[in-house]
Parts: sequence; C-alpha cells; structure tokens
Amino acid sequence: MLLQNKKIAIIGGGPGGLTLARLLQLKGADVKVYERDENRHVRLQGATLDLHYESGLKAIEAAGLMDAFKANYRPDNDRYRVMDENGNVFHDDHAKESTGAFGDEFFRPQIDRGPLRDILLDALEPETMVWDSHIVSVENKNNVWEINFKNGNVATADIVIGADGANSKIRPFVTPIKPIYSGVTYLVCNIPKSGKNARKLHELVKGGKISAMAHSQTLFLSAKGDGSLDFYIGWKAAENWAVESGIDFKDNKQVLEWFKKEFASWDSMWLELFNYDETEFVVRPLYGMPLDQYWETNPNITLIGDAAHLLPPNGEGVNSAMLDALYLSENLNNEKFTDIKEAISDYEKQMFERFADEGKETAEMMEWMYSPDGLKIMVELFHQMPN
Repeated sequence: MLLQNKKIAIIGGGPGGLTLARLLQLKGADVKVYERDENRHVRLQGATLDLHYESGLKAIEAAGLMDAFKANYRPDNDRYRVMDENGNVFHDDHAKESTGAFGDEFFRPQIDRGPLRDILLDALEPETMVWDSHIVSVENKNNVWEINFKNGNVATADIVIGADGANSKIRPFVTPIKPIYSGVTYLVCNIPKSGKNARKLHELVKGGKISAMAHSQTLFLSAKGDGSLDFYIGWKAAENWAVESGIDFKDNKQVLEWFKKEFASWDSMWLELFNYDETEFVVRPLYGMPLDQYWETNPNITLIGDAAHLLPPNGEGVNSAMLDALYLSENLNNEKFTDIKEAISDYEKQMFERFADEGKETAEMMEWMYSPDGLKIMVELFHQMPN
C-alpha cells in the first residue's frame, strides 16, 4: 500500500480538507487535519453552498454521508429569482412545483457551510482535528515535513496536502505562481435576523436567492438557515479600491453614501440592506489563478481546492474542492501507481485539465455578467435550462 506507515497532514479544515480526511480514513490512512480556528464554533461559517451531482454530491456519496446530507440540506433554498435594479422579476423558480430531486443531474441541493462542516467533522475519527494550528513555518527534513505552529506546537508528516484556501501557506512550497486580479470586487455582508432587520428584502428572497443586475453591477442575496441574509455587491473596480476609496467599512453610513452614489440608478428598496446598524462589511477583490498554470509534481506535497486553483465565485468552488479530494484519495489508494509521486502526478494532471476548462467558463461568465447585457444573458441562460 502506498500509504502504509505514512503520516498525512491536511492543512485546512474546510469542506475539501475534511472530505479528503474522511475518504482517506475510510481506507485506513493515518490522517491529521490542522486548522487555524481555535475550535469548531469560533467563526461564523460563510455562504450557502450548492452541491452538484457530478462533483460535491459524488464525494458525499463516496464518503458514506448522503443520509446525513439529506437530513441537513435546505429544500427550496435553490429557488432563484433574477431581477433588475428596480426589482422587476425576469426569472422566478418559485413559480415551479419542483426544482429537482436527488439523482437528477441538474438538481443542486443547498446546504449552509456550517452544517456541511459539522457533517464532515462528525464523520472523522476522534482527535483527527487539531484546532488552533496557525502555521508559522514548514520545512522538509530528509523527506519528512516539519510543521511549526504559532502556539509552539510542532508536527511531522510524510505527506502534506494544502487545503487552506486562497491565501494558502502551503502553496509556495508547491509553486511560485500567484493569483491575478479579475477586475471585479465584492462588498460582502451578513444581516442577522433578516426578517426583522431587512423585512421587505427578506420577504422578497422567500428563503432562496436573488440575483439583481444592471449597468455592469450586481447584487446577490442568499437566505441562510439561521434566519440571516448574506448579500454581495459586485462591480468593476481597481484592485486597491478599498484603500483608495477612503471608506471606513465599519461605518455603515459611509458605505451607504457610497452605494447611493455608485448605484444611483438602483431603486431605494435596496437601501434596506444598510438599515442594520451593526453591519460589518468585508471588501473582497476577486482573484483567480492563471488558466495555464502548471508545476512539476513534488513527491510528497500537493494542493486541493482554492489553494490549487482559485477562481472568482462561479458556483463550482466547493464542488471542485470535494472532487479534488475524491480523486486524490482514490489515487493514493490505487495499487496501479508505483509510488506516491506518481499518484500525485496523475491527480494533478487531471486537476489542471479540469481547472483550465472551468477557468475558461468562469472568465466568460465574469465578462458577460459585468457587461451592459448581463441581465439579458442571465435570463436567457435560465430559460435554456431544463424544467
């Protein structure tokens, strides 16, 4: 066996890293997951995720967690509304009797990131997770990785897998290639108890999602299972816009004045997003890796998910990470490979191919979405989808 007597360190406890840990443990591998969070409850988990038949759900099935997923997913949260800046509805999934069912390749069930993480965490063997593990340094000593953490702890591993996202600490040990700015920036926020703090928009979302588009600008809203509302304001901006704008993003009123000026043509109904005084705004310039990225395979270290192939939000991120986990776990347990490097090389080859295809589609999506015809194209795409 390739993994016999091998210690595996997965860096990052997101869906990709946890899926990989579960799949490897099912094959008897010695795995630890190192996560910088102090514990599983310390940080608010982000947006609602939709898992896809050919990727995320495929990995969930392989992990033996489909029943747990079905018990925690959010029926009807996949219902979408597409609007213009005045709230006129051009597409509405709420008019449908059903948006699909498990086994349907076009069905994309939604689950909040927190419950998905809990499903995966609860499936791991005791003491697999090592919390409060903020990496300070990594060093290869005689083909064994020594990992030093901020809290003073030191770990060793025969194989290291970076699943630590866009700002990966492991990626520099694999490749010097860095992400490129997409030209689009998001302003992100969450409104707790949206039924109280943004009542009209809460009712408009109807427990699902809204994409509002106009004048190369976007506004995405997504209801979460905890009663809150995530929203994302997107537009073309300079890479350093956050600093150059001079806005204090802890000051709701300053952000509101910016929105009223830059989104002046948008109906006043959207201003309700700024009514909650304790709103915390986060600026997220959207980055992606070069589509032709490539690196020579290393014998005992690799990457999955955003650490490997970051792209702007495209609906595929978590699914790609979980599919990476599935393919890599299968390769590391496949006797046809003579050694770990060969298994990793085969995984990376198909990962590069998938990323190039996905990246091309994402670049095209970003181009039309932030064009004057974005709304028209979005509606046409929805109308082309199977009922």
